[in-house]
Amino acid sequence: MPLDPSIARRIDDAVTARVEALSLLSRRIHENPELRFEEHKAAAWISEACEKEGHTVEREIAGMSTAFRVKAEGGKKGARVAILAEYDALPEIGHACGHNLIATAATGAFLAIAGVMKDLPGEVLLLGTPAEEGGGGKIRMIDAGTFTDIDAAMMFHPFDRDILAHPALASNWYNFHFRGTPAHAAAAPHDGHSALTACMDTFRLVDGQRVHFRDGVRVHGFVTNGGQAVNIIPEHAACEISVRARDTAELARVAAIVERCARGAAMASGVTVDITVRQGYRDMRNNMMLARRFGAHLAEIGRTARETDGRVGAGSTDMGDVSHVVPSIHPYLAVVDENVALCHQHAFADAAGSERGLDTALDAAKAMARTAAEVLSDASLLEAIKAEWAAS
Repeated sequence: MPLDPSIARRIDDAVTARVEALSLLSRRIHENPELRFEEHKAAAWISEACEKEGHTVEREIAGMSTAFRVKAEGGKKGARVAILAEYDALPEIGHACGHNLIATAATGAFLAIAGVMKDLPGEVLLLGTPAEEGGGGKIRMIDAGTFTDIDAAMMFHPFDRDILAHPALASNWYNFHFRGTPAHAAAAPHDGHSALTACMDTFRLVDGQRVHFRDGVRVHGFVTNGGQAVNIIPEHAACEISVRARDTAELARVAAIVERCARGAAMASGVTVDITVRQGYRDMRNNMMLARRFGAHLAEIGRTARETDGRVGAGSTDMGDVSHVVPSIHPYLAVVDENVALCHQHAFADAAGSERGLDTALDAAKAMARTAAEVLSDASLLEAIKAEWAAS
């Protein structure tokens, strides 16, 4: 059963009525970038926007000072739909992933659908999720039970094109710490065992293994400690390497290869290596039933999106972890023209602060609120969404 057109109009009007407030929210977050788990200003501004309209904000949930939850209940019991906000920035280049727009769209969507909840069953939630950029805030929320009994979850991400269901790669981060024997690099190099040589050989060995990686695998890293002085055979060296793959099985296979490369490099140089693993993210399980309904509402407000686009690569997100416990979508909407800029570039940070960026966030807010309202009002749609998720 399609969404009642009168509810769709009321949602659109509610977002439009808040353009000035949402523009201010986006601009403030963009101009005050905060790193993972430090998003105190952003979390406060979003919470204040909700409280100003009479909503109660549960702060510091899931053991994180910048995580929060806001609820709006319907006229009777029913499904529960979560709209997710991200608001952390990147070191040096600020909101080059556009999380200010994600936060703005999620806030706008929640406030808009909250205004029509008396005519809908169920409950809609706005979840403030910290530290997507390498911190895994959503994983902590999953572990704390935040997503228990939630029937569907959604968010949007800025990009250079409109895509309803793009993949996200499973990922982990590996730290390799090499320990060798120092010596005078000129007078007695033969007495040393170079930790730096082993570190550099690790990268060379990984490069030699790329021919054996499946499509979609990404292995990249950087040296975090390159030695102590130019005239000392390096006693200590270290690197961090990210491993990504389309699913967790291939991730485990490639990770084992990378570890063997580090151990082999250490053996060749006569040094030792300590390996630590930092939990990454799971692959994204896009719920196509839900994504297509989002796409239909997006089209109704004048924006047509491709279902997917194999021409562009994929990154990783902790929304992937959410999609393994709740039917979820993570559509991408353009804030620049195709191939002009992508996430984690300076030009993309500029786009996240532009008028076009704000317009995209408003479109996303309308489409997400409409989609959430349809899920709450149509039991057969929710049943189909859950059936697809269970089958996958």
